[in-house]
Amino acid sequence: MSIKRGPGKYHDWITEEGLLKIEGWARDGLTDEQISHNIGIHPSTLYEWQKKYPDISESLKRGKEVIDRQVENALLKRALGYEYEEVKQIIEKDEKGKDRKRIEKTVKQVAPDTTAQMFWLKNRKPDEWRDRQNIEHSGNINTGLNKLDSILEQLKE
Repeated sequence: MSIKRGPGKYHDWITEEGLLKIEGWARDGLTDEQISHNIGIHPSTLYEWQKKYPDISESLKRGKEVIDRQVENALLKRALGYEYEEVKQIIEKDEKGKDRKRIEKTVKQVAPDTTAQMFWLKNRKPDEWRDRQNIEHSGNINTGLNKLDSILEQLKE
C-alpha cells in the first residue's frame, strides 16, 4: 500500500529534485508568493518551511542571489552608461536584380542614467545621499510669533 501525496507536501520538496526546482524558480525571478503557488501551498506555509527546513531556505537564497546580482549589474551598467553594437541585415538588389545581403554594424551609446545613479548612491551611501538630512540645532528659532503676541496684547488693552 503506497501513500499518495498531494501537491504541496514538504516531503516532495526537500528532495534534490524539489530543491532544484525551487532554486530555479527563484533564479528565474519568481517571488515567494509565485513559488508557493507553483508548489501548491499558501505563502505562509512556504515561510514556515523556510524556518523548519534549512535546505528549502538555502535553495531560495541561492536562486535569488543569482538574479539579484544580475539586476545589480544591470543597474550599475545603466547608471554608468555603456556601448553596444547594433547589427542590421540589409537586403539590396544587385545590378542583375538578385537579392544581395549585407550586414551593417553600428556602435551605439547609451548615456548614463541619473535616476539609476541616484538610486545606487542613496542605497550604497545613504548617509551622504539620502533626501532627508539630520540637522541638529541649538538655540532659538525666531518664528515671528513673538511680534504677533505683542500685537494681540496691545489690542486686548
